[in-house]
Amino acid sequence: MPFMQILEMLSMLVTIFGLPLAIFIFVFEQRKARVNEEEEIYQMLSDGYTNFLTLSLDHSDLYLQSQTATKDLTAEQKDRLLAMFAILISLFERAYLVAYEPGMSDRKRRRWASWEDFMREWCRREDFRNALPQLLPGEDPAFAVYIRRLAQEEAEPRSS
Repeated sequence: MPFMQILEMLSMLVTIFGLPLAIFIFVFEQRKARVNEEEEIYQMLSDGYTNFLTLSLDHSDLYLQSQTATKDLTAEQKDRLLAMFAILISLFERAYLVAYEPGMSDRKRRRWASWEDFMREWCRREDFRNALPQLLPGEDPAFAVYIRRLAQEEAEPRSS
């Protein structure tokens, strides 16, 4: 077989097998990079929430880990409580903007469910719900609708 025919046949083999393989590898690597990016974003958000919880421990006089609203606060404590809620709303909004989307995959839905659980937990607190009108102006409109809906659902009495 002449050398030119061998080169032509090798060229066809590369075109037939190599090009689809290269495209497959490219798509696979892109998908893997996207999953890694999502993991990194989720981890950063989780770290942010952990930092908030640590901050709440630093302000233990506000009883932020309590299930109920904190009563009989001084003016200074009320200001700190509102600031803490503002930090929390900012974190929740960031999570909503980067992690929530309609029609999520199962993996994304599982991740989002933990954020929704956090939001619902805070929306059960009467003082947090009462602060929402003051906290939500300027926030993403879709997020504001979402968190208000959660707050309304969590404010309704639960039947046992």
